Amino acid sequence: MPKSRLFTALALAAALGAPLRAEDAGAYLAARVAEAQNDFRAAAGWYGRAILSDGSTPALLEGAILAELGSGDFALAVEAARKLKTLQGEPSQLAEFALLADEAQREDYAALLAAADKGRNVGELVDGLVRAWASVGAGKMSDALAAFDEITRTEGLAAFGHYHKALALASVGDLEGADEILSGRAAGPIYMMRRGVFAHVQILSQLERNADALALLDKSFGTGPDPIVDALRHRLQAGEPLPFDTVRSARDGIAEVFFSVATALNGDADPVYTLLHLRVAGYLRPDHTDAKLLTADVLETLGQHQLAAETYASFPAEDPAHVSAEIGRAGALWSDGKVDAAIEALQALARANPDLVSVQFALADMLRAEDRFDEARTAYTAAIELKPRIDKEDWVLFFYRGICHEQLRDWAPAEADFRKALELNPNQPQVLNYLGYGLVDRGEKLDEALAMIEKAVAADPDKGYIIDSLAWAYFRLGRYADALEPMEKASLLEPVDPVVTDHLGDVYWMVGRKLEARFQWRRALSFQPTETDAERIRSKLELGLDAVMQAEGGKAPAKPPVKAAENGN
Repeated sequence: MPKSRLFTALALAAALGAPLRAEDAGAYLAARVAEAQNDFRAAAGWYGRAILSDGSTPALLEGAILAELGSGDFALAVEAARKLKTLQGEPSQLAEFALLADEAQREDYAALLAAADKGRNVGELVDGLVRAWASVGAGKMSDALAAFDEITRTEGLAAFGHYHKALALASVGDLEGADEILSGRAAGPIYMMRRGVFAHVQILSQLERNADALALLDKSFGTGPDPIVDALRHRLQAGEPLPFDTVRSARDGIAEVFFSVATALNGDADPVYTLLHLRVAGYLRPDHTDAKLLTADVLETLGQHQLAAETYASFPAEDPAHVSAEIGRAGALWSDGKVDAAIEALQALARANPDLVSVQFALADMLRAEDRFDEARTAYTAAIELKPRIDKEDWVLFFYRGICHEQLRDWAPAEADFRKALELNPNQPQVLNYLGYGLVDRGEKLDEALAMIEKAVAADPDKGYIIDSLAWAYFRLGRYADALEPMEKASLLEPVDPVVTDHLGDVYWMVGRKLEARFQWRRALSFQPTETDAERIRSKLELGLDAVMQAEGGKAPAKPPVKAAENGN
């Protein structure tokens, strides 16, 4: 529903105050369904339609607020929140998000402080930090510092209090005081995210300490290619004083409050709750790069791939974060089923940034996911060749390139890459599993291969696909009785996996439990195996495993080795 229609709906509802008509009950139900699916845009439209008939029901208004905030449309959310407050005197916590954001956007610090005095409840940490920043905006710096200090004395919240106090000091020109806090000299070391490091770098540069700022960048991020870090590094090396723009005003400070809390919530709280904080941060500061990137990531988590792609697409090409955003946009497109567009986006990004490992890696991963192994192998090779030195964490590049070699039936370089991955990360269970099974399948170095798989199981005993590899290795070695217990365990851990279920049937057959074997093969067919596997399973059901193996030369089929990598990602 267009904005004008929802505003009209609210106005009409306010004038009429009519109850929800039966013919519009469907709109409310549709809104609730869309809300349950986190489809914020659809929910906003349906809630707006329902409000046309009934603007006096708090549940409708509250639903509209959530939908509009989730979509990032604050004008409509604020309108609904004001209406809700008129109806029931004190708005809900959800409405408080919208009203607080509106007051901060208008820089009405008196209103923010008055609401805080009346007990506004958005959340303990948000409430305390917003009060402090509103005091900064109102010119009451002593009150602000006292409010920040109170937070530093609250168990579990000290780091937030110190960090925001440092930003507040820097925003009013007390750069030395901010450095004292961020350097750890004032109250001991505090953990800082990437954005906090950048803030400290800017402060050091303003203090004419570019050399210290460069050292902090190198210590925090290393010297490898990174578009955002590189842009800062080049300016510092040129002797340019970086402006302190992490927080330019009290409004920016409040935006930073919501971003800080969202970062702390991310991965632990309901992602919709995290999104609400991020939406406020982005509303108050539209150029907040980190908030926009995290917003898109959370939208992906919620399955809102189109909204995520639009958010990523909002970064202009000249923005140092454009590369990260384009990688994210490609991922959102891929998740939305737009595979060709996703790959084209990464290929264009790779052409424009041929020296970035992250771009080649992202392209290679997507090509591998689409079984385009030859192209993926080329991209992984490009990523490896761009590395100035090979570090422990680079095992994954060699592992995935090895998978591409193996899928292209090029075993020698595959084995070499797997062994290189193990050299870098000797106990990595995915690599141990993959290489061990590959050797068993080829009948080579059997003692070493089985030991690798057993080591992988010991390292990751709850991964069904790895236990399946151990059982299948026993099967390939003719140790059918030994295969039984781990195969049954693998089936319990991967109860609807067609490959594991098919293998369980094979083991049952070879130990004489043929009725159970046929039952498992039928189950495997119901789990949508590949057509090649399905055809073979049907042959086993018709002829029996012995006849199928005899027709294949007496050799059991290899377990698709790519399964380990897919499950391990």
